[in-house]
Amino acid sequence: MTPRLQGELKSWHSPSLLKKIPTLNHPRMTTLICDCNQTQPLDPKALGQSLSENLTLHTALCRREAGAFVKAVQGTDDVVVACTQEQRLFGELAVEAQAKTSVIKFVNIRETGGWSRDAQNASPKIAALLAAAHLPEPEPVPVVTFKSAGRLLIIGELDRAEQVAGLLADHLNITLFTQGPGDAGGAQSRRYPVLGGHVVRLDGWLGAFTLTWQRSNPIDLDVCTRCNACVAACPEQAIGLDYQIDSAKCSAHRDCVTACGAIGAINFDRPAATETAEFDLVLDLRAHSAFNRHALPQGYFRDASAANLLRLRELVGEFEKPKFFAYKQKLCAHSRNEKVGCNACVDICSAEAVSSDKSRQQIKVNPNLCVGCGACTTVCPTGALTYAYPPASAQGQQLKTLLSTYQKAGGKDAVILLHSQEAGQALVNELGRAAQLKVAHGVPAHVIPVSLWHTASLGLDVWLTALAYGAAQVLVLHTAEEAPQYAEGLQAQMQQAQALLEGLGYAKPGQMPVQLLHATQAMALDTELQRLTTGKQRLSSSVPLATFAVTAEKRSTLGLVVDHLLDHAPVLKTATPPQALALPSDGALFGTVEVNKDSCTLCMSCVSACPAQALQDNQQSPQLRFVEKNCVQCGLCVSTCPEKALNLVPRMLLTPQRKEVRVLNETQPYGCVRCGKPFGTLKGIEAMIGKLAGHSMFQGAALERLKMCGDCRVIDIYSAGDEQKIL
Repeated sequence: MTPRLQGELKSWHSPSLLKKIPTLNHPRMTTLICDCNQTQPLDPKALGQSLSENLTLHTALCRREAGAFVKAVQGTDDVVVACTQEQRLFGELAVEAQAKTSVIKFVNIRETGGWSRDAQNASPKIAALLAAAHLPEPEPVPVVTFKSAGRLLIIGELDRAEQVAGLLADHLNITLFTQGPGDAGGAQSRRYPVLGGHVVRLDGWLGAFTLTWQRSNPIDLDVCTRCNACVAACPEQAIGLDYQIDSAKCSAHRDCVTACGAIGAINFDRPAATETAEFDLVLDLRAHSAFNRHALPQGYFRDASAANLLRLRELVGEFEKPKFFAYKQKLCAHSRNEKVGCNACVDICSAEAVSSDKSRQQIKVNPNLCVGCGACTTVCPTGALTYAYPPASAQGQQLKTLLSTYQKAGGKDAVILLHSQEAGQALVNELGRAAQLKVAHGVPAHVIPVSLWHTASLGLDVWLTALAYGAAQVLVLHTAEEAPQYAEGLQAQMQQAQALLEGLGYAKPGQMPVQLLHATQAMALDTELQRLTTGKQRLSSSVPLATFAVTAEKRSTLGLVVDHLLDHAPVLKTATPPQALALPSDGALFGTVEVNKDSCTLCMSCVSACPAQALQDNQQSPQLRFVEKNCVQCGLCVSTCPEKALNLVPRMLLTPQRKEVRVLNETQPYGCVRCGKPFGTLKGIEAMIGKLAGHSMFQGAALERLKMCGDCRVIDIYSAGDEQKIL
């Protein structure tokens, strides 16, 4: 059996498209630790106690002590190797030894802790990282499949496009789209189909790109033989070696038509035509991108770098990636009754994978374009969009394991550093090496790096939960790879967290226990970590440890963590506790609804629009009722209300009334003037009569019928002797 080799706590170990391999969960694991030629201080006894395992300290596990690794993988236990540098070597050794174990995990304890100026104090963090590596893998999720036959479109100047095509033609089926001749023009021999004209649009993804272009040039490149007769004949030199006519230079001598002769490739009377073609891959050599978005679709490459050319050669066949999201339409606050409420996911998506489906009153997510950043799930107020791989429950379990192990091993004031698996991990590794070379402090002993597929995939519910699990601070590392709108979305949620923590007494004004950390260089990261992880930024009042688990439902987790914070809030233990906390309007997930009772007619349109059942009616009495705990501040009720009688107020109610049903507005029922049966509200019927009283169709008996129920209205029409009827 070939073992599955896993990187350090990674949920999906490369941004490239990979075959999905089923994961087998095993409860028993063997841990191998190495001090890397005595460059990091490790205490095997202390680490073993934290893991409930007897550990042997190695000093050259990847060299003369490699036999210990081979012996470990010959067993049936899963194996955790505390080294990522030699992951490839260990993988080869496992294959050669015909390893019996099915899972081998690799976790970085060196750059993240062992190589820092306070490495002597990093044992609790190292124990935490090793314990998290022992967690089972998340359950498999549905996958998105891409199929590529290797049809590559290269867009660019013809000479450069042909040069690049020569490096790929042995493996790919290439078509060129000329954007001018370049310096040298096209080669004399035509090896590839060439298209020309104006690119109108490029849509799609790996295996399903569609190019739309307008062919308006007089020279038909499919017919042209590159005999160069037209080039030589043109007196204005308007024909380049891309064999297209520059209309700005052409003076209509038509010498080129004569020179072309029987070939007939040139026709100035040919009408412009819009054409389409499909491709699996696109290499765009132009200065500007075909896609005006931050996250480009998979299969689309921007330049002819060596890495891109190698990647293109690999993208032939069938590929899979996880379906990173799950969508529950009934919870979605995007649209109801043709009114738009929440548009957060559509606005933040950097891949333009989320769009509004107005015909179905919901959003739609294109899984082929989705890059798994999770920003849409983070800003979703209701939890209609959730992050599926790994799910929030697995992320919560990882944080709980990290923090509980850290505390058990004697660690204090833990800081969680959330970073991406690509640029973020590279910065952490670079910083660790700089610390080993004595040119940087390195990752502090109390800072626990947590690798995520994308830093935008976790939000307010998990940040607050981390604090409830014992973290003193949560930092989110942003590098140059994140879209600008992600920082804006996360910052809005961090302001919500700040308002809650400060208002409940856990943080003093100016303290920011949850905040973004911006760095693109290792030394900048070092400086920011030293600045932000001081006591001035941490919680001033610790949160008692929580026992609840992060759930798959965002609002459920928010409810649990908010209840926990309220139960122990220092400000609520004062003599005059506040009744409510004001929250910023941007990104608010909690609040109330104010009703103008003079305008509200209790039509209940807001009740039907509310996706969270925060607004409710009463079947026995005309009442508009409200449960504040359920309100997500989406605004659908405000946009739906025909009387414009509603207003959102972001806040956190601190009293038990937050979970209780309360009446926002009520009125008397209106009884039918004929039979007395209630059929509407007093204010609603009076408002209708007032608006229609001056209308010519509602005079006399017709106006009186507005005061009747539906049954009596029909009876009155047919029993009235003076009523005109059309037969």
